[in-house]
Amino acid sequence: QMQMVASGGGSVQAGGSLRLSCARSGYSYNRYCMGWFRQAPGKEREGIASIYTYNKNTYYADSVKGRFTISYAEDTLYLQMNTLTPEDTAMYYCAAEYSSTGGSCGASRSHLFRFSGQGTQVTVSS
Repeated sequence: QMQMVASGGGSVQAGGSLRLSCARSGYSYNRYCMGWFRQAPGKEREGIASIYTYNKNTYYADSVKGRFTISYAEDTLYLQMNTLTPEDTAMYYCAAEYSSTGGSCGASRSHLFRFSGQGTQVTVSS
């Protein structure tokens, strides 16, 4: 089992930045797919960023590429979000699953990863 606890959300103006964190605990392994997905009211879940912890390969959805950066260190997953727009307003969730090869670590799958935690709200005003 794995537990994920996200934090760092808040309210910012368009153009601002936020850094989300997600603390991982539970069974320790060195090969995870870890990622972030979001869900805005009335919209489907959107996988936006992921990382394979073994080799640190990262993956991004087109909607956040160049603005968001995912990283992982010492059992904590991060999402640095820059140049935020009102379209980024959503509940953000972190998720993870074990992966021996990393072949399923694409950002678009992050909402399907086996373990996820409670979300953290991000609100961007214009």
